[in-house]
Amino acid sequence: MEPVAPRMTPEPISDAAARLKSSNRKTAFVLLGIAAVFFVGIIATRFIGSPATGISVMGTVVLLFLVVAIGRNLRRRR
Repeated sequence: MEPVAPRMTPEPISDAAARLKSSNRKTAFVLLGIAAVFFVGIIATRFIGSPATGISVMGTVVLLFLVVAIGRNLRRRR
């Protein structure tokens, strides 16, 4: 007779782990969006040919990142 291995049931995900996973996902999407805007901005600068466009796009992305990052921290403190 073969020994029977005990069945391992997955432990339920706690609320804190679920919130951490959700927060990590949101952060990943924000960073992915910023990377995409950088990429598109660099390509647009090449097609337009104006260095001012590149600086404007990069400045806008940095400003957007700061607004999102600060906004998320302010919302958590309430």
